[in-house]
Amino acid sequence: MTKAIRIHETGGPDAMVWEDVEVGDPGPGEIRVRHTFVGLNYIDTYHRNGLYPLPLPTGLGLEAAGVVEAVGAGVHDLKVGERVAYGVGPIGAYAEARVMPADRVVALPDAIDDKTAAAMMLQGMTVEYLLCRTYPVQPGQTILFHAAAGGVGLIACQWARHLGVTVIGTVGSEEKAELARAHGATHVINYRTDNFVERVRQITNGAGVPVVYDGVGADTWDGSLDCLSPRGMMVSFGNASGAVPPFSPGVLAQKGSLYLTRPVLMTYTASRQDLVASAAALFEVIVNGAVEIPVNQVYPLAEAAQAHRDLEARKTTGSTVFSVGG
Repeated sequence: MTKAIRIHETGGPDAMVWEDVEVGDPGPGEIRVRHTFVGLNYIDTYHRNGLYPLPLPTGLGLEAAGVVEAVGAGVHDLKVGERVAYGVGPIGAYAEARVMPADRVVALPDAIDDKTAAAMMLQGMTVEYLLCRTYPVQPGQTILFHAAAGGVGLIACQWARHLGVTVIGTVGSEEKAELARAHGATHVINYRTDNFVERVRQITNGAGVPVVYDGVGADTWDGSLDCLSPRGMMVSFGNASGAVPPFSPGVLAQKGSLYLTRPVLMTYTASRQDLVASAAALFEVIVNGAVEIPVNQVYPLAEAAQAHRDLEARKTTGSTVFSVGG
């Protein structure tokens, strides 16, 4: 039997169960993948705790890398034995093997290993759509990126630097500040010791920034709006500190005719064409060395609960993966 992490009720990390699952043969348009590494992302905790409800029982996880074991009818661009990766689901990556829709999976270049791939697909494609499509940054701009030492943040700092953009990053410790600087953040603000709104205004000589990328949510919401220049864009793409409370759209007018968007990766990669293009852009910056993927934590897949505890306690930096099998 194949083992997988599943939940039968929502709750804390202990709600996750390591259990046997049945993995059948792929049907038309599907492939079966034997995982080598599985990625951990903050959205996994939202699925586990019920913030983003799912039908129960359910698996968890949106991202993994591995090898194609079998292909179903009509699948022509992937073959048995090929190394592949995915980062946009469907849910259920916390498993030794699984059947997947072939159009959600991409082949890996030889230059990218499985561990790196499992750590980068969801986070890397998130950075691609944020910096290149949600608000396409331009050389010479200064931006604010919260949680700059997290998995998404470290990729974003490097990618933005590659694009000629100055990054102001926020972090929660001096150790994380050093990490963000090492990965391309020009200015780093420790929000535990400094007022990040005041510091952003100082750094920008009072002008503010044209865009704030905020995956933190409730704790940074009000301050993020105050960091924006007139007609700036607030990109709220996550809720690591909790959901943003209800607010009046009039606030956006009062603070300078601001724009607000709440994007998600799944929308930006909904078509096969967009998925392949996003992955190709990510592969390019990885292969040419512009972006490195720091995999700073590796847990056995069976120990997913501990990984979730550490992630939610903000003990992790960079990317985290689960090893599968030996």
